[in-house]
Amino acid sequence: MKQSQEGLTTKKDEDFSKWFTELMIKSKLADYTEVSGCIAFRPTSWRIWEILRDEVDKRLRKLGIKNVYFPLFIPEKLLTKEAEHVEGFAPEVAWVTHAGETKLNERLAIRPTSEAIMYANFSKWVRSYRDLPQRYNQWSNVVRWEFNNPIPFFRTREFIFNEGHTMFATEKEALKERDQIKKLYEEVCEDFLALPGIYGRKTEKEKFAGAVFTEKIHYALPGGKVIEGPAFHYDGQNFAKAYDIKFQDQNEKETYVYQNTWAISTRMLGAMFGIHSDDSGLIIPPKVLDEKIVIIPLLFKGKEKPVLEKAKEIQKALSKFGVILDDREEYTPGFKYAEHELNGIPLRIEIGPRDLENNSVMIKTRIGKEKISIPIKELKSKIPKLLDKMQQTLFDNAKKLLESIESKTENQKEMIKLVNEKKMVKVPLKNSKDVEEKLKIICTGTKTLFIDPKNESIKDKKCIISGENADYWVYVGRTY
Repeated sequence: MKQSQEGLTTKKDEDFSKWFTELMIKSKLADYTEVSGCIAFRPTSWRIWEILRDEVDKRLRKLGIKNVYFPLFIPEKLLTKEAEHVEGFAPEVAWVTHAGETKLNERLAIRPTSEAIMYANFSKWVRSYRDLPQRYNQWSNVVRWEFNNPIPFFRTREFIFNEGHTMFATEKEALKERDQIKKLYEEVCEDFLALPGIYGRKTEKEKFAGAVFTEKIHYALPGGKVIEGPAFHYDGQNFAKAYDIKFQDQNEKETYVYQNTWAISTRMLGAMFGIHSDDSGLIIPPKVLDEKIVIIPLLFKGKEKPVLEKAKEIQKALSKFGVILDDREEYTPGFKYAEHELNGIPLRIEIGPRDLENNSVMIKTRIGKEKISIPIKELKSKIPKLLDKMQQTLFDNAKKLLESIESKTENQKEMIKLVNEKKMVKVPLKNSKDVEEKLKIICTGTKTLFIDPKNESIKDKKCIISGENADYWVYVGRTY
């Protein structure tokens, strides 16, 4: 008899980072590679990304947005055209300098984002207001090299995302798209990943380099850290002026286009795994899994055949839910239970001789503590309800987690105390990059997360760092 493989040895609430690394390796989500900071996606995580990608892509197409693809390499002369943009990305850019032994005439950046390579072409594609709007999306990998502590899924030097790049004749049209993209990303993340978040605008210091403003959806991780999710950047005419993207309007006046960029990345997989999973292993929302059920037949000597036959019948009847039949004889039921819990299969069906006599099976959900008996004839009607309930419960639990870390103060010492207690704290702040730098020093590792989306009155409030008049309420905390 083979011995049971070791499950997770670290508790989630004791050391989240170590627990998450164990989860990634032992649940076969990903693996480290010989390239520092870059991971190999294994079939489970990659399939979830494919499902998420397809759901996003389907909605983008309904909005009339078309997919394109541009090169991975960006000539240095293009990257340096927008000063703020290149300054923001300069520390993270990886460069190609040689082809074999031959030095290139010009360095090529490995795509940190695609504005520079795309917009050189966009300037040729737009001539008249009749050419607008133009709305494109690209599914691609990007490389951002400069950081000291890569964390699988959360922060890797290469990751996968979508890049939306759109052009409009007016600012009003461009800003209208924001609500469409916000709704799209929220819908996919809530309905499929079971992740509620808070949509908020970044400060000037934290916005995307070159944008007029940046807004992102933020999610709460166990342990109090916040992770940034899908992003929307309103670029105004900043890039259009740098890359000469202009057109003749209806009055034959030459003007620059207004632009947006937006994205969702594989970082969302890390958020989903980290928020939902537990000390037994993965917990994955059923909607992003192909295989939602495992059947484990309880095989007793001399009674194997009828049990296996019925298990196969059930597998066939429930095939649309994706059913694994684990009929391996060399492993005990206990081993199988632990293995499939580690791998995050949402529903487990157990069937043995006694169940056969009663024309029923025992079912346990991945997040339930008790087993329930269900007549075999009722499985087709009961299974969808169990899966839907699990999906909703995961969403509700994530929402409670998010609400539990929210707090508010106007006192600096209390802010430090709350952040150290793993809270996301709303504080009055002055709109100043110097103030934000001092925040990081005063409360180690703390940064501004997003401006209060509820727009609470800031009248007569003093900045928690400088003591001067505050400009807005801002959530601060620690992030991945």
